[in-house]
Amino acid sequence: MERELLDHYLHILQEELIVARGCTEPIALAYAGAVARRYLGAIPDRAVAECSGNMLKNVRCVIIPNSGNMEGIEVAVLLGAVGGDPDAEMEVLKSVTEEHRALVARMCQEQVCKVEFLDSPIPLHIVVTLWHGEDSVKVEIRHTHINIVLIEKNGQIIEQKDDDAPVCNAVYDRSVLNIKGIIEFANTVPLEDLHPIIEPQIRYNMDIAYEGMSGNYGVGIGRVFHECYTDSLITRMKAYTSAASEARMGGCDKPVVINSGSGNQGIATSVPIIVYARENCIPSEKLYRALAFANLLTIYQKEPIGRLSAFCGAVSAACSSGAALTYISGGTEQNIIDTVDNTLANIPGIFCDGAKVSCAAKIATCLDAAIMSHFMAMRGKAYGAYTGILRGTVGETIDSVGYIGRVGMVQTDREIISLMVHK
Repeated sequence: MERELLDHYLHILQEELIVARGCTEPIALAYAGAVARRYLGAIPDRAVAECSGNMLKNVRCVIIPNSGNMEGIEVAVLLGAVGGDPDAEMEVLKSVTEEHRALVARMCQEQVCKVEFLDSPIPLHIVVTLWHGEDSVKVEIRHTHINIVLIEKNGQIIEQKDDDAPVCNAVYDRSVLNIKGIIEFANTVPLEDLHPIIEPQIRYNMDIAYEGMSGNYGVGIGRVFHECYTDSLITRMKAYTSAASEARMGGCDKPVVINSGSGNQGIATSVPIIVYARENCIPSEKLYRALAFANLLTIYQKEPIGRLSAFCGAVSAACSSGAALTYISGGTEQNIIDTVDNTLANIPGIFCDGAKVSCAAKIATCLDAAIMSHFMAMRGKAYGAYTGILRGTVGETIDSVGYIGRVGMVQTDREIISLMVHK
């Protein structure tokens, strides 16, 4: 691979593999609250959070990290406004103290923050407005979690970004990604270039996996696997991966390296491969290359879908893990393609009904399907082109799945949001 293209792939990884604490949708609200508070210069006495349907869907059921087990849009906004550090971006709530939590609990009781539905075609779209007396600050975020397009104080624009400008600070074009290029990159990139990007993902995502297995989060799905399933490497891969997700959805304040805006996608892309490599004594170089492969494949699959949709991101991430198992096991390019096709012939119908602890169960289900697809592919078993939604090439299949998730499931998404909001 030419050095210019190799660097391009590295920059894509750097843009997408970032550290976040807590589910990224409430963190986006907290970030908006923290930025607004900075310009307001005081604790707000009134707040309004306008949220698109997908934001409502993805915040209402998760416990906010560092909140003392509180949940909800109001909590996220007010925690950011009271104790958040806007300079920390996706780790905005790491500075929250017990004093901040107590104040936010009182403010929620007093209904300081109101939530309003934002009828927007943009899945990830929020407008947070804070008031103190006669002063007000409005912060608008679109498309991605920290992509501020407007800051306005007392009706005067402080900062504004062209809505057509690149979002999520994505300078590097994702259209260069394809299966062949991802394999070539993973095989040839110098290890010293990968280390600073991949090492935090190994450390942080496994730390929260161990916390999920030992802590008290959700239904304790990791321990259910451990106690009720036959002990095996596959059981442990599913147990640690789902436990990491459950801890994160359950309010654990440990950081996670995310992928394509999602901690669950970062976890499902990485933890199964790390567990597999450690238990098989795979050399660290091979593990780093497999994780580079898996992360890029998730980014490649998510690009045509978008950050938020009715399509469950665990499908894309688990598909990448299954293909990375094929890669790390010495599979050919065709074996890898077959793993992707086998997975996408099976589970793309899983829809997203918001972020919550049961995402961990979906991840386990998707991972089970992806591992099965890996075993099939390594035995030369694969579904043929034009089986169901499979197309003539794997790239066409990924584009088609992306189209279904981004366009075809729009009405599905509306119905899911309606059921959840008007319960």
